[in-house]
Amino acid sequence: MASTSSFDIVSDFDRQELVNAIDQAEREIKARYDLKDSNTTLELGEDTITINTSSQFSLDAVHTVLQTKAAKRNLSLKIFDFGKVESASGSRVRQEVKLQKGITQENAKKITKLIKDEFKKIQASIQGDAVRVSGKSKDELQVVMQRLKAEDFPMPLQFTNYR
Repeated sequence: MASTSSFDIVSDFDRQELVNAIDQAEREIKARYDLKDSNTTLELGEDTITINTSSQFSLDAVHTVLQTKAAKRNLSLKIFDFGKVESASGSRVRQEVKLQKGITQENAKKITKLIKDEFKKIQASIQGDAVRVSGKSKDELQVVMQRLKAEDFPMPLQFTNYR
């Protein structure tokens, strides 16, 4: 009866939902009166979104539109890491938005330390860009999940492979 239960903590997002959110944002930008003539483009790369627009004002509006569309599609706003604003040709501005995926080594260490400090019967180990959490009691694992949800990490957390 000494079976252990476990789950993985990962930081990921649904790429198709992101594609849909960007598509919806582009449609709204083309339709909005204040953004219609800004020739704004949103380019989705492998792990970045490049925003190219006419001014800082329209860039702020594009941020709002993009975040609203992402939130409606259940994407955490923590996946967006807005880079610095660069000047592009003419008076245009460009900004690269990094998409955060995976748990960094530093954040994985914080998570495992928190679990080891607060839950004596639970083990946590770093496995690449995920953290495996295991213990004998499924109830205690549920408590660990609740505790981690309450903590404010710089990336969205999902719990997978619960068994």
